[in-house]
This record gives sequence, C-alpha cells and structure tokens, in this order.
Amino acid sequence: MALHFDTIEFAERKSKLLETMARDKLDAAFLFAQESMFWLTGYDTFGFCFFQCLVVKADGRMALLTRSADLRQAQHTSNVEDIRIWKDGLHADPVGDLKRLADEMGIKGRIGCEYESYGLTHRRGRELEAAFAGNTLIDISDLVPRLRVIKSPAEIRYVREAARLSDLADEAARDAIKAGADEGDILAAQHNVIFANGGDYPGNEFIIGSGRDALLCRYKSGRRVLEAKDQITLEFAGAYRHYHAALMRTVIVGEPRPLHVTYHAAAKEALLACQAAMKPGAKAGDIFAAHTGVLDAHGLGSHRLNACGYSLGAKFTPSWMDPPMFYQDNDWPILPGMVLFAHMILMDSETETAMCLGRTYLVGEGGAEPLNGSALDLFVR
Repeated sequence: MALHFDTIEFAERKSKLLETMARDKLDAAFLFAQESMFWLTGYDTFGFCFFQCLVVKADGRMALLTRSADLRQAQHTSNVEDIRIWKDGLHADPVGDLKRLADEMGIKGRIGCEYESYGLTHRRGRELEAAFAGNTLIDISDLVPRLRVIKSPAEIRYVREAARLSDLADEAARDAIKAGADEGDILAAQHNVIFANGGDYPGNEFIIGSGRDALLCRYKSGRRVLEAKDQITLEFAGAYRHYHAALMRTVIVGEPRPLHVTYHAAAKEALLACQAAMKPGAKAGDIFAAHTGVLDAHGLGSHRLNACGYSLGAKFTPSWMDPPMFYQDNDWPILPGMVLFAHMILMDSETETAMCLGRTYLVGEGGAEPLNGSALDLFVR
C-alpha cells in the first residue's frame, strides 16, 4: 500500500478522533472532507468530486462508501478494510446506500457530519438530512481540522521537504524572469523543478500575473510577455505528500518605481511583525493585528487585504488553505506544531503598483521558524 505514515501514527490519529467524538457524545462521524480521509486513513484520491463518505463509528469501526473508480485507489492508498461501492446509474442513490450502510453498522442517534466540505454538495446534503431524519445530525466541520492543525514529527518532515521544493521553485522563477520572458516559461520552470524533485500537484493553481495583472490574487487563464520595465507577482507552494509550504513575492523587471521600494519596505516590516506574533498563547487575530498595525501606520490601509494568511497542511483541490485564517478578532489559538503562511499583499489600483511578500513558518515553543524564503530582499531583474 502507498501509505506515507506508519501504523502507530494512524492509530494515534484515530485515537484522537475517537476521544473527541466521545467528548461530543457522537455515536458516529460521517467524514466527507478528503483531507480528513487522508489524515485518518491515508486514502488519496480526487474522487471526492463525487459523493463518498468515510463512516467512523464510536467503537472505532470504519467503512468507506465510494464509487467503483475509487475501489482500487482506496485499496492501494489507505488502511480501510471495509470498502463499499455505490453504483453509477440513472437511478443511483448514494445517500440511500449510506443509510443502508449505517443501518447495517447499527448507527443511530447523534451523528457528526462534515458539512463544510467540497465532497458534500447542497443537493446531497439535503438528501442526507432527509434520509437520517430520525437521528440528530451535528455539524463537525471543524472537528478534524482542529486535530490536523497540529503537525506530528512525521508530518513536519514532509512540510520541510515541501519548503525545500518551494525554494527551488522560487529560484527557478527568478532565474527565468527577465524582459521578454513569457509567463508560461516561468510557470513551467517552477513546476518542472518541483516534479523533478519528487513533489506533488498543489492544492490550487500557482498565481502568476505581470503588469497590471500583478495586482491579482488569483490565477487566471492567459499568458503575457514581460516588458523592459515590469512587475510580476508570484504565489506558489512546494507540495510533498500533499503537505504544502507556500511562498509569495513581487519581482521587478528593470528599474523599480519609488513606490515599489517604499511598499516593499513596509511589507517586509509587516511580515516580520507577523512572524513575531506567531507564538504559543497568541490568537490568529493577533497575527492579523500585527499586519494591520504596520501597514496602516504606513498609510497603506486602503491597499491591504482583510486577511493576511492561514494554516497549511495536507490539502486537496481546490485550495491549499487550511484554517485558521488570519483575520480580525479570530480567536483560534496558536500552538506549537502549527504550520502557518503569512502573506503581505499591497495592491495600489490607482498607480497599478503591486508588492507582495510571504513565506511559511513552523510554530515552536519559543516562536516561529521560517521554513522557506530566507531572502526577503526586493528582487530586481
């Protein structure tokens, strides 16, 4: 089997889940988030775009309901022994199959359900509630994410490898950036070095934009050739065993504008303030407050965003973001073992000036350790 952790690690994770279910008086948990399935069993697939559910009973029994296309996927990548298949067809009824499975397992009463997951659509969610109307469905969307957020030593080794890959991609991109370079060649250089060194597809597309599109925070289709004086924003992640380490920066082609220099200095100061705030006992909102404290003091409040980062871990499409996010008054505690990505994003639409700077950290007992992006300079090509 293609398992990336040993039996002891998986047993400890299962024990933590069952303890939390007992605390919340849950008779069973319906896990729909792919990240939860991967964390608990190693199950690795993008088949969660269709209905599938990992059923966990309070006594520890587990069963996976999925499609025939994922039968061997589950057999090869997970430790799940009880795998059930719902049949594709004109009158397919996967929720009905889940109800029959639950009845067979003797599940009734308080059932936790991961409502906030890409694998459970609103349509299927309504069917689920109707099928289990005689039970009490409890939203446990935050339950497994709060367990996953603290990384084990084995996970941290994968995160460090992801960070190494992100630095290789950063170097490859900077080597490719020059006047006349095509954005497609820059992306190709980043992905090539990650795949060539054993990395994975990331949880979402790399962000790349130059010229006025350097102000965009999302990937879009279409490529551009860099001009003699230009700006290009890159946000990307090394991914290893699905664990992510993200990096973000704006690179200047030709002579930087005075605003580039000013904005970069403010972004660097804000990033280091966020780094200082990443310590056990702090809250996620404290990191955001550090970010706003610096940027607003520089008069850049209208150019910043309303969030400045988030946790990272083993994530699947369509996003590599994990909770908690750093926004105002978020009271999620910062604890040792968390992997955090902070991004300072300044987008001045009036002058069409972009400046971004971000990197990934590991929280330890004494504070945050940068895992990548050691050079915080303004790069000019």
